[in-house]
Amino acid sequence: MNITEQVQFYYGKVLQGSKDLKTDACCTNESLPPHIKKLMTDIHPEVAARYYGCGLVVPELLNDCRILDLGCGSGQDVFLLSALVGESGEVVGVDMTPEQLAVARRHETWHQERYGYNQPNTRFLEGRLESLEQLDLEPGSFDIVVSNCVLNLVPDKEAVLRSVFDLLKPGGEFYFSDVYADRRLPEALKNDPVLYGECLSGALYWNDFQQMAKAAGFFDPRLVSDRPLRIDDPEQQNKLGEARFFSATYRLIKLDGLEAFCEDYGQAVRYRGSIPHHPHAFTLDKHHHMETGRIFPVCGNTWRMLHDTRFQPHFEFFGDFDNHYGIFADCGTAMPFDSNDSSPAKGGCC
Repeated sequence: MNITEQVQFYYGKVLQGSKDLKTDACCTNESLPPHIKKLMTDIHPEVAARYYGCGLVVPELLNDCRILDLGCGSGQDVFLLSALVGESGEVVGVDMTPEQLAVARRHETWHQERYGYNQPNTRFLEGRLESLEQLDLEPGSFDIVVSNCVLNLVPDKEAVLRSVFDLLKPGGEFYFSDVYADRRLPEALKNDPVLYGECLSGALYWNDFQQMAKAAGFFDPRLVSDRPLRIDDPEQQNKLGEARFFSATYRLIKLDGLEAFCEDYGQAVRYRGSIPHHPHAFTLDKHHHMETGRIFPVCGNTWRMLHDTRFQPHFEFFGDFDNHYGIFADCGTAMPFDSNDSSPAKGGCC
């Protein structure tokens, strides 16, 4: 079997539920915000039992949005997001595993009735993520694309990133969680069906991912959160040697003209405290935790990520691009992940 067939077999035949996983790479251990926790009680038990995600792919301000979920599996994230976009929004799920899609489609009407919608605002398509152009998806038609622990399973990751960029509207974002390694892994490990199916041996070296994202048009990838992964199975750990793995959530925002580094133009923003469920502060990414009412210095890229996107009404903006003061200090190239569970950094740009 080739890699794609291995993944289909592993998720369609081997895994019958999250309890069958051998590592915590495809598990989400993030504490859920109260409003998300409440919505999770409306997810059908069979859908929840076949969930294999590694993060929470629920960005802010989703009302009326059109969202694409890549590798949607049994549909847990699709249904959760469908509750947040409202009846006038839409969530489209794509997956290549028929067994997973059958579970999602079986419970589509159940969730529609649970949310009190007159008709479903969800749609499920069967297809490979490297071949999204073969599906009925209009370029520039999605506000947000999400994915949860799937990119590592795809052989041609560059093709997926290019397609996501094309499918997003200007100012839209790819908000996704995945697994990354602290080094490039031996090619031979990709032939191990367990390591690959458990989202480990297909994981990208973090810096290769950054360069790949930039080549696709996402010039300033933003790390939102990360955690080190635990591999409790001695047999699998022995195969991987000293390589370390991390689950990480990124925002890739589609904006023309973003710069390669955090350039300082003397700009700042002030958060109004008006984003639902975020009255006291808003976190754009790991280095931008902005308290309500407090002036927060930002680089030119961050200024645009807030000013030229759906976040604009919720901020006051100070400064322009008339004067340049160099690069922000500490905008470095070290590995961005924490090796322990310490809290995200707070403060200025990068």
